[in-house]
Amino acid sequence: SLDPSTSGRSPRGRDIAPRHRHLTPLRPLAVALLLRHICNVQYSGTTQISRPSSLTHSASSAPHRSAGQPRLRRPPQIAGPMLAASSSGQVALCVPRRAPSPINRRLLLPRPALLLVLCRGGNRPAAGRLFCAAAPPPPSADSTLENPVRRKCSPLLESALLPSGSSSTVHEWKAVPDIWRTAAEKYADRVAVIDPYHEPRSEWTYKQLEQEILDFSQGLRAIGVAPDEKLALFADNSCRWLVADQGIMATGAINVVRGTRSSDEELFQIYTHSESIALVVDSPQFFNRIAESFISRINARFIVLLWGDKSCIDSKAVKDIPLYDYKDITELGQESRNSLLYSRQQGEQYVFETITPEDVATLIYTSGTSGTPKGVMLTHQNLLHQINNLWEVVPAEPGDRFLSMLPPWHAYERACEYFIFTYGIQQVYTTVKHLKEDLQRYQPHYIISVPLVYETLYSSIHRQISSNSAAQKIIALALIKISLLYMEAKKIYEGTVLSNNPVEPSFIVYAVKWLWARLVASFLWPLHNLAKKLVYRKIHSAIGISKAGISGGGSLPMHVDKFFEAIGIKVQNGYGLTETSPVAAARRPSCNVLGTVGHPIKHTDIKVVDIETGEVLPDGSKGIVKIKGPLVMKGYYKNPSATNQALDQEGWFNTGDIGWIAPHHAVGPSRKCGGVIVLEGRAKDTIVLSTGENVEPAEIEEAASRSNLIHQIVVIGQDQRRLGAIIVPNSDEVLAEAKRKSIVDENDKLTKDKVMNLLYDELRKWTEHCSFCVGPVLIVDEPFAIDNGLMTPTMKIRRDKVTAKYRKEIEALFK
Repeated sequence: SLDPSTSGRSPRGRDIAPRHRHLTPLRPLAVALLLRHICNVQYSGTTQISRPSSLTHSASSAPHRSAGQPRLRRPPQIAGPMLAASSSGQVALCVPRRAPSPINRRLLLPRPALLLVLCRGGNRPAAGRLFCAAAPPPPSADSTLENPVRRKCSPLLESALLPSGSSSTVHEWKAVPDIWRTAAEKYADRVAVIDPYHEPRSEWTYKQLEQEILDFSQGLRAIGVAPDEKLALFADNSCRWLVADQGIMATGAINVVRGTRSSDEELFQIYTHSESIALVVDSPQFFNRIAESFISRINARFIVLLWGDKSCIDSKAVKDIPLYDYKDITELGQESRNSLLYSRQQGEQYVFETITPEDVATLIYTSGTSGTPKGVMLTHQNLLHQINNLWEVVPAEPGDRFLSMLPPWHAYERACEYFIFTYGIQQVYTTVKHLKEDLQRYQPHYIISVPLVYETLYSSIHRQISSNSAAQKIIALALIKISLLYMEAKKIYEGTVLSNNPVEPSFIVYAVKWLWARLVASFLWPLHNLAKKLVYRKIHSAIGISKAGISGGGSLPMHVDKFFEAIGIKVQNGYGLTETSPVAAARRPSCNVLGTVGHPIKHTDIKVVDIETGEVLPDGSKGIVKIKGPLVMKGYYKNPSATNQALDQEGWFNTGDIGWIAPHHAVGPSRKCGGVIVLEGRAKDTIVLSTGENVEPAEIEEAASRSNLIHQIVVIGQDQRRLGAIIVPNSDEVLAEAKRKSIVDENDKLTKDKVMNLLYDELRKWTEHCSFCVGPVLIVDEPFAIDNGLMTPTMKIRRDKVTAKYRKEIEALFK
C-alpha cells in the first residue's frame, strides 16, 4: 500500500532511508522482547509484523517536503507502531518514543523512535534479518537541523567514536575516564574490584570494568544526556557507583555527588542549586526515604537505580518520571554502541567533540563544618594532577590489595581510587560494620581512610589487650612503652625530630645526642624485637595493612600516630581540601615525619602568610596556609563572591588553616624535616577569650580524646573568661572505671556528680601539658553523629551546630 513515489519517505513524510546505514543485527529473542514490551504484538515463533490500524491510509496522501524545507526535528506524535519502507525494499517498524505505559518502563526508548528494520536485497545484510537502530547518529556539521545534537566523548577511552586519525597516537590522558583504556590494556584479566556486600556480588576484571563504563556512558547518551548537563549521583560506596561516576564523566556531563546519609533537605538544596536534570540513586530503600520530601519538589528528566529491584520503588512517587535500573542503562548502551560502531564500518561518520582537561568533571559540595555548603567545581585537569602525582606517596604495584570504605564522593577517597586503578591494584569494598572481619579476611596491603578509623583501630587493640589476664596486659603495655622509647631514640639519629627552630644546632652538641640515641636504641632493640614476636605479630595478622595506612581528611592524633609507628604499621598522613582536588601534601614512605602532613606533592606550591598583613612568613613561623597549582579548583558554582574570597588574582587558594613550614637544617636531629608542613588548626575555629587570648581548641581536644572515658569533646569559650567543654562520655568505660574505684551504688548506677568528677579528673590528667586548661564541663548523652546533623558526612564535628543546639545550656554553664 506504500507508494514508491514517496522516494523513501515514511507515510508521515519522514525520511528513513538514511538511517538504514546505522542498523545492527538483533537476536530473535531481543526482537521478541521488543515486540512484546513495546509494540504489544505477540510473538508466535516466526517474525510476523502486522499492519497497525493507524496506517490504513495511503502513504501517497502524506504531505511532501519541498527541497528547501528544513527537516523535522522529531517525528509527529503517533498513536502506535508504524510501518515504513524505502525505495530499496526495506521495511521498518517505527515505534513511538514515549513508553506505552508505566508498567512497561523497563526499556524506555532513546530519541527519536527505535527502528526495527527488515532488510532485503542490494548490498544490505542478508534477507530476512532484523536490525535495530537504537539511537540515531548526531547530525553532521552541515546538517540543516535547527538544534543539532551535541555529543562529547573521552578521547582515549572512546577513540573508536572519533574520526580516523583524530585520536592521539600517544596514550596521553586528557579526561579522567581515559585511564580505563590504559588500565584495561595493561591489566586486562586482573581482578579490579570485589564488591561482596551488594546483591549480586560483583567481581570484575579491568577489561570488564572498562566495558561496564563504556556501556553505562553510551546508555546515558541514548536516553538523551548531553554534555555539561548535571546529574545528581546520590549513592554510597560500591563498584556500580564507580561505573556511574565514570560513565557520567565520559559523556561530558557533570556529576553532582553526595551520600545517602545526608539529610533530605541537604540533598534537595544540592540538587536544586546545581541545576541537576536527573537523579541516580543507590537503592529502592533510599529512594523511598526521600520520595515524599524530595522527589515531589524537583524536576527530573529520569531516575536511574543502581542497586535493587524497580518493583520495590514507590510508584506513586515516581509519577510520570522515566525509571531505569542499572541493567537497563548498560543493555541500552551496549545496543547503541554496537549500532554506532557498525555505522562507522559502513563509512558513516559521527560528530563527537572531545572532553578537554579544562572541562568541569564534577561538582562536590563541601561538608560545611560551618556555614552553607558550596559547590566546588573540579575539572578533569584537577583530578588528573592527583592521578599523575600520587605514586610518590603510595608506590602501588600490580596486585596490591586496597580496602575501600570511605564515601566515594569524598574527594580524598575518589582521587586516590582513580590513582590506584592506574597501577593494576585490586580494590575490595567494605563497610564500617564489616571492617574488622574484612581486614583479617583480605589482609590488605593498603587502607585509605580518615583519622577516625585509625583511632577506632587503636581503641580496639587496647581493649583487646585489656581483656587479657593481668600478667599478659602488664607485659604487653610494658613492651609497647619500650617500643615507643626505641622509636624516639631512633628519630634522633635518623634526623626526623620535628622542630620549628630556625637556628641550626652545633655539630658537637648533635654528635653527643646522636651517640646517646644510638646507645639507647641498641639497648632497647632486643626488647622491641621481642615485642614484635609476642604482641605485634598478632596485631598484624588481625588487621593486615602490610605496606601502609593512608590517613587524610582530618587531623591524626599524635598518640595514635606514635602507637602505629611503634608496633610496625606505617601510617602516612596527608593534607588537602575539596578545593585542592584534594591532596596537596603527604608524608612519603622514605620521610614519614610524625606530627606533620609531609611535603607538598609534585607541581604544588605552598606558602604560609601572616594572618593580618598577608606577607609571606619565614620557615618556622605560624600563619595561614595558601596553596597554588593545577590542583586548585575552578571555583565555587554560581558563587563568584565566595570564589573571589578564596582565590586571589595570582591563583593562590586561602585554606583557612593555621600552620608552619619546618626550617631546613644541614645537620642535627631535624635535618630530614626541612619543608614539611605542620598544621595547628583552623583560623575560624580559634576561640578568642574575653582576656584577648587566642586558643586553638584542636590541641586540647586531641589530648582529651586519648582518655577511654571521653567519647567526644568540643571545647567552647568564645568571648568568655575561660574555656569550657561539651563532653559525650563513653558510658561503658565510665561505669567500668567507677567499679574499679568502688564508687557505684548498690544497683551499679552512677550519680551525675560522680560522673562529672570522673570526667574532670580525666580531663586534668590528659590536658595538663596543654597551654590552656578547661573549666566548666557540660555532659550530654547524645553522641555527635551524621544522622542528627552534628557531624559532617566526612565525620568531622560541626562546631557551629553543636554550640547552637546547646546554646542555653552553654549560657547557664558559664553563669
